Amino acid sequence: MTLPLLRAIFFDIDDTLYSSSEFAGRAREASVDAMLARGLAADRARVLTELARVVEEFGSNDSRHFQRLLDRLPSIATARVNPSLLVSAGMMAYHETKWRELRLRPEARDVLQALAATQVALGVVTAGITGKQMEKVLRLGIDRWVDPGLIFITDQVGIAKTNPRLYKLAARKARVATGEAMHVGDHPTRDVESAARAGLVT
Repeated sequence: MTLPLLRAIFFDIDDTLYSSSEFAGRAREASVDAMLARGLAADRARVLTELARVVEEFGSNDSRHFQRLLDRLPSIATARVNPSLLVSAGMMAYHETKWRELRLRPEARDVLQALAATQVALGVVTAGITGKQMEKVLRLGIDRWVDPGLIFITDQVGIAKTNPRLYKLAARKARVATGEAMHVGDHPTRDVESAARAGLVT
C-alpha cells in the first residue's frame, strides 16, 4: 500500500499536545483547597466529587462551576463566609495552577519542532471557546510552529468537530487535497472518525 504524500498536519490541543484531563484535575483540587482554606465548611472529598459532577453536567467551558458547586452544598457550608469570596478564591487558585502548570508534552514539542523544519504546513483544529483555546495556543507556545492562518477553533468557525466540513475547511485553507492532510487527535469520534470521513489521514 502506498501512503499519501502529506502536505499539511493539523493537531488537536486538549489531551493531545498536553494532558488537559490531568491538568484540570490538579487545578480543581487547588481550587477546592483554596476555598476550604478560606472558610468553606465541608468535607474535601465530597466537595471534589460534587465539583466533578457540576463539570460533567454543565461542561468544562461553563463559567459558573464554583457558584453552582456552592449552591449544591448544604447551606451550613457557607454560613460563616461570604460565598463570593469562596468563588473568587477558587477561580484564582484555578488560574494560578493553569499559568504554572500548562505545558506541552515533551514528545509533542519534539514532534512539532521536527515538523516545523520541513515543508509540511502545520495547523490546529480544536474544540472550545475561542478565547480559552487561543490562550492555550499562546501559553503552550504552539504558535511558534503552526501557521497562524491555520488555527481552527469550533466556536470561532461555527462548525463542530463531529462535522467533517470542519476538516474539509482546514484542508482547503491549507490549499491541499483532503487526502494530503492529516489530523492528530485523541478522541475516536470527534477527531479520528470525523476527520477520516472528510478524507484526511488520521
